[in-house]
Amino acid sequence: MEKDFHTFPIDTQFSICHYCHMQLQREIDRRIEKKKQDISELERQLGEARAYLLALVDTAKWLPKSGDKEVTLRPGSDLARARDFIKVHGRPQHVADILKGLGKEVNKPNRISLSGSLGGYARKGIIFTKPAPNTFGLIELENGGENKSEDAFDQPDVFEPVRPITQGPPPRPK
Repeated sequence: MEKDFHTFPIDTQFSICHYCHMQLQREIDRRIEKKKQDISELERQLGEARAYLLALVDTAKWLPKSGDKEVTLRPGSDLARARDFIKVHGRPQHVADILKGLGKEVNKPNRISLSGSLGGYARKGIIFTKPAPNTFGLIELENGGENKSEDAFDQPDVFEPVRPITQGPPPRPK
């Protein structure tokens, strides 16, 4: 028994191949567009993740370093009294004013001793700041009178958007 094979004319075969090619092309184009959309979404998510990471890094700067211990000054010491003096005045004080406030003579050895002690804490970023030469303030006063490290996560201003500058640059001094 002979089998009859059905044959198609050449133009029909060409149109079938052409149709397959067009279908394949459409499918590839559809996948390309889908992948472009996926990439755009991932880039948006990456931008959000980078912004979040930056906010976390900025927040972490307010926290004490992992090896730091809570530093307390010995009550009655010159440093504890200097801290109290600055806190009462509410702003940084010159070392000569601090010495006067402590009831000590304002001379070179006393200035060097107190400046060295306060400066050591200021360099480490502990308790004291040094906003100007021979002038010392308190970290807690620089942070607006509160210790930011304790409630940095409660502060919504960490994530507030930056408002654009609407004015031109400040005038140049002459």
